[in-house]
Amino acid sequence: KKKKKTHGIMPRSGEELFNAIKDKVEQGDGQEIVLRWDVTAEELMPLAEAAIAHSKAVYDKIAGVTAEEATWETVMQPMADDDTLFRLMDSVCTFPQHVHADKAVRDAATAADTKMSDFRVELASRYDVYLAVQKYADRKEKLEPEAQRFLDRVMRDFKRRGMHLDEDTRNKILAISKKMSDLSIQYSKNLGEECRKLLFAEEELKGLPEDFLKGLTKVDGKYELNLKYPCAIPCLKLCEVEETRRQMEAAFNSRCVPDNVNILEELIKLRHERAQLLGYETHAHYITEIRMVKSPEKVKEFLTNLSEKLTPLNQEEMDLLRELKKKDKEAKGEAVDDIRAYDMTFYRNKVEKEKYSVDHEQLKAYFPLEVVTKGLLDIYQELLSLKFVEVKKETWHEDVKAFEVHNKSDDALVGFFYLDMHPRDGKYGHAACFGLQPATRLGNGKRLVPAAACVCNFTKPTAEQPSLLQHSEVETFFHEFGHVCHQLCALANFTLFAGTSVERDFVEAPSQMLENWCWERPALARMSAHYKTGEPLPDELLEKLVASRNANAGILNKRQIVLATFDQTIHTAASADTAAVLARLTKEVSGYECSPGTNMSASFGHMAGGYDAQYYGYLYSEVFSMDMYKTRFAAEGIFNPVTGMDYRTKILQPGGSRDAAESLCDFLGREPTADAFLESKGLKV
Repeated sequence: KKKKKTHGIMPRSGEELFNAIKDKVEQGDGQEIVLRWDVTAEELMPLAEAAIAHSKAVYDKIAGVTAEEATWETVMQPMADDDTLFRLMDSVCTFPQHVHADKAVRDAATAADTKMSDFRVELASRYDVYLAVQKYADRKEKLEPEAQRFLDRVMRDFKRRGMHLDEDTRNKILAISKKMSDLSIQYSKNLGEECRKLLFAEEELKGLPEDFLKGLTKVDGKYELNLKYPCAIPCLKLCEVEETRRQMEAAFNSRCVPDNVNILEELIKLRHERAQLLGYETHAHYITEIRMVKSPEKVKEFLTNLSEKLTPLNQEEMDLLRELKKKDKEAKGEAVDDIRAYDMTFYRNKVEKEKYSVDHEQLKAYFPLEVVTKGLLDIYQELLSLKFVEVKKETWHEDVKAFEVHNKSDDALVGFFYLDMHPRDGKYGHAACFGLQPATRLGNGKRLVPAAACVCNFTKPTAEQPSLLQHSEVETFFHEFGHVCHQLCALANFTLFAGTSVERDFVEAPSQMLENWCWERPALARMSAHYKTGEPLPDELLEKLVASRNANAGILNKRQIVLATFDQTIHTAASADTAAVLARLTKEVSGYECSPGTNMSASFGHMAGGYDAQYYGYLYSEVFSMDMYKTRFAAEGIFNPVTGMDYRTKILQPGGSRDAAESLCDFLGREPTADAFLESKGLKV
């Protein structure tokens, strides 16, 4: 077989590609996307190597600076400029691993990610560069507040990597950090490439709607189901055949077992070892020190208190699930048994249907993706005084749409975003916002506008019907687009503080706050219309949906507490048997058993994706999100552009250029409280 040429020409050199992007950054006006998506599998590694060589040269020069020569221009500015350039190269080289249709490109991007991550770890551990920054810091020059924050952060991060320790310890920490980085990339790759399929006869899929079955491939007369969300979740939610659900849940919660179990348990040991070398009691102490919460003890207190408050509600809801299962079993003349892990999604859905009369399959018809997208974009434009225009831009796949963002007031260009909405083989399997081009000030004084991608996995349209969203998917889309707007609206002067570069236990708050719009009638009316008739969502359905917001709140929040406590437990120990910890906590906190042989920590991407010892942040930041929503938007109007602009300037615009606590107080006019959060869970304050 002849090898297909990608260009019909020789691959371009790494230097050529690197210089083309670098020139755009240094000579352009910053008002464009400087990234490119045409880099081939053969070209990715040479480009990564060129970026590494350039960055190394910059840092070698910084390291050679004498005390007399150590100025902002010789030490800090080159670091800031290189940070921007390297971040851009990183997007071009590594983002394709999550979204590219060609496996060769995904594999090359993963290899480039490993190489660039290893280099970043080395760079962050350069003792000679630390000394050069120390020389400059010793001058104690008066700086602008954000520049001072940049210097303080660089020094803090050097110390958190052990630069103040002896050489032997520094080398040990470096080796551990590199290994951790490689293992995390491998974990994510395993998860992305996971492709197990299950086969079921039609009668084994009783309860699944016609349109779902139509979208499946048939093999030898049986339906083929994969373990991706758009396939697995409807099966667990709607299939009336218990044995099918049992097989699906067992497979779904055993994805990447044993490979990722081994990786995670190795990571737990390495994280603990590094924390100890750095003088911390545990990895969780190391991580939380620089978060809003400040310590694992505070995390434990927060989770325990919330869990206790939710226990009566959880008990009541679990009893209702048991009652429904008992009814089903008796109707079939089968022996009644306890609720199992594979029953949870199915009976939760039944509760919504029977107690709240919410039929998600019926609702779905009112949420075609195009209508939802238009309504969502309109709401965000109105709220944040922005203007979105779809534009023709180079992308990584034909399904991807690109948009330009302008200020409503003066039409100034704010940035760009991409929407990549449907599943593909090898594509990132959840929903996420990827910041691709940071909003920052360049060394030449010009501003670089940001670019971000909203990556989701909503069902693909078929010949018969468009892509229809579950209400929970509408909420997910709204949430992720909230992160996109954080990337777009932030105006920090340093890439280090760009976009969502805020404390990890605050980063979800701006997006969580915006989820509230998905439960407000006027907002839902703008995002819905029947895909066949164009009729609006009937009032009766709307009211039922809104009333069901707290359906299963005890169960769902307890599940989040299980995951957050699991994360804290494994990261306050020297080693862990992840399956045993997860099984124990699920039983203790949620009140049901994990299925034998399963271990969802092998597919719990957060544990290798930067949320280690920080998963509590999802619940913790809800305290802030509900406070912001209730105090300002619920009181002043959910489409109020004045409140929206206040939110844009006080919460989104600073990025990480000031502490999140300061931004919150600025927006709320006081310190945050947990009252609105507890009320939102149906709990008494």
